[in-house]
Amino acid sequence: MRKELTYFEIGAKYGGNQNWLRDPMMHFGGCAALAACDSSIYFALHKNAKGICPMDILDLNKQDYIRFSQKMKPYLKPRLKGIDRLEIYVEGFGQYLRDCGNHSISMEGFSGSNKTTVAKQKVREQIDAGMVIPFLMLKHKDSALKDYVWHWFLLTGYEEYEDVMMVKAVTYGSYQWLDFDNLWDTGYTNKGGMILYSGI
Repeated sequence: MRKELTYFEIGAKYGGNQNWLRDPMMHFGGCAALAACDSSIYFALHKNAKGICPMDILDLNKQDYIRFSQKMKPYLKPRLKGIDRLEIYVEGFGQYLRDCGNHSISMEGFSGSNKTTVAKQKVREQIDAGMVIPFLMLKHKDSALKDYVWHWFLLTGYEEYEDVMMVKAVTYGSYQWLDFDNLWDTGYTNKGGMILYSGI
């Protein structure tokens, strides 16, 4: 069974693209801010969230996206160690939403130390409820996932067959289907995790 969210495109890109950003700090370390930007755009488009996206949702374009990233920057500002804890995202994006007058969207961190079976159920619940899932990857034993290391990205779908779950990982204006068991089992003690949205 496959379940995919209706997402958004900017030009020919699937979602936003960190490579567009001219601000050196954001270009290098703005992935958490962009996860929040992309979540805001998605909620404005598909959940009728008012006031949280400064862009024209009927005319999404690269220049407005770059400006939006700068608006989000103070809330999830790149830093030396990166935004390496779920609570930093929750606090930063939560403050942005409150400053925009939105008090309905809630979020909580779901630690990467949780069991894979429980994490899979959270993915099902979130996607089935129409929620994108910000995902924080720190280190990973699989070199094939090097582009996702120390990085925030979004999950926008899943597919299951037999005992396998594949998830649709979105970053840098494109997507890739990844095996969730492998994604979750990083091989390291220091783990990231997922952000679970609710209230919208």
